[in-house]
Amino acid sequence: MLDNADNHLESAQSLCPFKLLTGFPCPGCGITKSLVYLYAGDFGKSMHYHIFGPFVILASIVTLLVLSTELATGKEYFGKWLYNRKLAYGLGITLAVYHFIRLIHFVMENSWDDILRQSAWK
Repeated sequence: MLDNADNHLESAQSLCPFKLLTGFPCPGCGITKSLVYLYAGDFGKSMHYHIFGPFVILASIVTLLVLSTELATGKEYFGKWLYNRKLAYGLGITLAVYHFIRLIHFVMENSWDDILRQSAWK
């Protein structure tokens, strides 16, 4: 899958339960394709599929480094950030706004027949 030599990611249907039921993408749809294109070095396509794909990788690496350092030293460094309720709400609202914009763009690009074809109700 990481090779993508035949460009199958462009046309592959996702296995998202929400998209299969409604035909509309969920907030996480496209993140896997975004990560695969980021691994392949195509930053533009990675951002096209999901704008938060590169940030997921960055956050994962930083979290791994911080937690490893905390285990090694026995000290807590970013606990106030990792468990911050305001930050969690801010990130949730940012994802919701981004998803709403994606839905508007999705509806403008696809006809209702196309949306129905992307669901399980074809």
